[in-house]
Amino acid sequence: MKKIVLMISAAVLVSAAMPAFSDQAAEEKVICNLAAQNCLNKAEVLQKRVRKLKGEVKKGTKTYSAEELKKLEQKLQEAQDLLDKMEGKTSTK
Repeated sequence: MKKIVLMISAAVLVSAAMPAFSDQAAEEKVICNLAAQNCLNKAEVLQKRVRKLKGEVKKGTKTYSAEELKKLEQKLQEAQDLLDKMEGKTSTK
């Protein structure tokens, strides 16, 4: 008899705690979705930056001095490395 009462008590306590767990799971899901969206936005911005920097580097010494071109190439490499890191690609260095 005590076992039955104990089992029923445990079931009631667990069922009472379930809404709290489901609310927490829903909050975690929302946070995860927001983080994923933010990551996608950052990746898109980085892709645009890489394209723009590649275009500027293509202009070469006609538009930029050797020093400026070197800085642009460095920025391009940094942006590409960051994008690769976000996409989970391994470094080829």
